Amino acid sequence: MRSLITGGAGFIGSHLAEALLRQDGSVTIIDDLSTGSIENIEHLKGHPGFSYVIDTIQNRPLMAELVDGADAVYHLAAAVGVRLIIEKPVQTIETNIKGTELVLELAAKKRKRVLVASTSEVYGKTTTLPFSEDTDTVLGATTKSRWSYACSKAIDEFLALAYWREHKVPVVIVRLFNTVGPRQTGRYGMVIPNFVKQALEGNPITVFGDGTQSRCFTWVGDAVTALIDLMQHPDAVGQVFNVGSDHEVSMVDLAHTIKHMTGSASEVVLVPYEEAYEQGFEDMRRRVPDLAKIRRLINYEPSVALPKILSEIIEYHRGQRREAW
Repeated sequence: MRSLITGGAGFIGSHLAEALLRQDGSVTIIDDLSTGSIENIEHLKGHPGFSYVIDTIQNRPLMAELVDGADAVYHLAAAVGVRLIIEKPVQTIETNIKGTELVLELAAKKRKRVLVASTSEVYGKTTTLPFSEDTDTVLGATTKSRWSYACSKAIDEFLALAYWREHKVPVVIVRLFNTVGPRQTGRYGMVIPNFVKQALEGNPITVFGDGTQSRCFTWVGDAVTALIDLMQHPDAVGQVFNVGSDHEVSMVDLAHTIKHMTGSASEVVLVPYEEAYEQGFEDMRRRVPDLAKIRRLINYEPSVALPKILSEIIEYHRGQRREAW
């Protein structure tokens, strides 16, 4: 199986490349390194089945060649992270929509199988929990750039499903719920790496808002296994699946847990959203996936509990600090 991963030098993409190579397939990645890192794939360069291209997915001639040479396309390239979305909304919208449109258009020529990575953000301000794949989307006002990411990813989903219905492009859509693990950067607001870094450096652990908002964190190994299993299952075509964990934790509890596990003397500090992001910033209070659909199809089950996830991430960041020293 020849796989193409867009955004393959990113956190999830690099783990996905590893997993596919372990199955003795060949993997090509394309990444412009805007949020990914060459360090994430450095260890893969010597693998005979691995190749990479540093370029934008909006390079049409190049993408036409890469898609044509692949049996399956994992489309992960996207603008990610709350901070990046707020600071660069134009880049967010254009990267997500134009990139996905081009991938689907090129895949349609030979009906290549495409997995489109979407996000739990598409549920917006919905309060019906847990979120099932057919739950209504409730987004905030267009005047709040916070929701541009969710809207752009929802359009990606509409596009993908339209290509399936109209052109029979075999697409699979996954909504990822807070995937975490080694190599994830806190650069664009990812909460666990930021908390861990602050704790290890002895700086205040900054919890945005009142800290009662909750999330469910998914081990990256569980996520990439689910992506591969869904991509290979014939009944997944034309479907949307939540991929995540259904174990909830509040942000303030998460901060105190990380403080305890690192043995840090850091103070846990609440920072109003207006200071952290922008005036009038809106957030999702809870984000809990209904996993019934993915469980039925591929027997998916999160295998790594939060304490083990945090232990692995803390050890990774300690290793990074030792290397830096």
